Amino acid sequence: MINCNDSNNLYDILKEYSQTNFYPFHMPGHKRNNELLKGCLPYEIDVTEIDGFDNLHNPNGIIKTITEKVRRLFKSQNSFLLVNGSTCGILAAVHCVTKYGDKIIIAANCHKSVYNACQLNNLKIEYIYPCQDEKSGVCCSIAPESVEEALKNTPNAKAVVVTSPTYEGVISDIKKIAEITHKYKIPLIVDNAHGAHQIFSGLDKGEPIISGADIVISSLHKTLPALTQTAIAHVNGDFVSPESFAKELAIFETSSPSYILMSSIDLCMDFLANGEELFGQYRNNLNKFSEQMKKLKNLTVLCHGNDVLSNHDFYYFDYGKIVICTSGTNINGTELANILRNKYYLELEMAYSSYAVAMTSVCDTEKGFEKLEYALLDIDTKIVRNKKYIYPLKMPKRDKSKLSGGKISEKYIFAYPPGIPIVIPGDEINEEVLQYIGHLKKCGVNITEQ
Repeated sequence: MINCNDSNNLYDILKEYSQTNFYPFHMPGHKRNNELLKGCLPYEIDVTEIDGFDNLHNPNGIIKTITEKVRRLFKSQNSFLLVNGSTCGILAAVHCVTKYGDKIIIAANCHKSVYNACQLNNLKIEYIYPCQDEKSGVCCSIAPESVEEALKNTPNAKAVVVTSPTYEGVISDIKKIAEITHKYKIPLIVDNAHGAHQIFSGLDKGEPIISGADIVISSLHKTLPALTQTAIAHVNGDFVSPESFAKELAIFETSSPSYILMSSIDLCMDFLANGEELFGQYRNNLNKFSEQMKKLKNLTVLCHGNDVLSNHDFYYFDYGKIVICTSGTNINGTELANILRNKYYLELEMAYSSYAVAMTSVCDTEKGFEKLEYALLDIDTKIVRNKKYIYPLKMPKRDKSKLSGGKISEKYIFAYPPGIPIVIPGDEINEEVLQYIGHLKKCGVNITEQ
């Protein structure tokens, strides 16, 4: 591994790491695939809003042209470029549809940026809890019925926020959820950070723009060939004004946007416009991988191999997410990730107590998939089943109406990644919470306070 203390600057460390044999089964979605993408972005093109280069917050020239490319490709009514990641889009979206002290309904497995947006506007939150998959421990789809129930229990709620796909690739029935929120005359915001590729990968089922979501925020850099921090937002329908979203975005997005990042978005759009054959190859690679996973005896890859969608309470699943489940074996998710890193030179996106996630994209090579296939099949022969070992605990629910005298948190506590809060300020830190956090720490999961 690279020792960051042995080098004087980040650039040298990055260059050194780029010359190692590690294969990236993690974001960004371009996978450092220079052979496919044919290009680089050097210092000499790093400019600012000089004459002839337009203004991100009032686009009338080249940036407007890029934005129009985005809108056409994603079939959106209104699109916006984001160079502060999906986070600035989520902050703008929540503030666009709420006022200080309003009520909002959010899925409990939302990213911390949603919680931060609610905190900034002092919003009163009603939570929707997805059920938890018994074998893997991942959160299942948001049930439309739970959205309707939350709306009935929360008069005057101003919006509903859900995440789809999740970090682990679970997709919710956005069409039904949007129909329900619109029946109550409020907008649906979808954190689609992990789903920018959906419409191009044949994942139309649950794709939020065509399913009727009002605001959709997608990270290009997570699953598509674009530089880290690039994202897009879309505003559709009659419940949200694109002008009011733009006004909020001007607050949360930098006033000095990187033209290198915006050029990366532009190149990504050109790639998508001509990427049908490459996405076909990507689907073939995933199908071949899934077929190989049928040989596994101890590990399970979620919705791949012999594991099928109907085994889980998922509306749909992003097959580009390789969620490797270790429950019932003699290793946990972080141990699996360490083995893949240290023995097979495969770096995963994240590891949790009972699973690890390899993120794939259209830029992954056939050789890369074959390396992962070989590694998982080889590891599978060296581990054993153990029914008593590492079955996932359920994530605690937060219910301030039943405080029992425990300590109250002043901070957010979350595992990062994925950045979903386990505890937020004001939550009781009771025995259930302590047991859950202790379980994650015991498994080697990185717990962060903020």
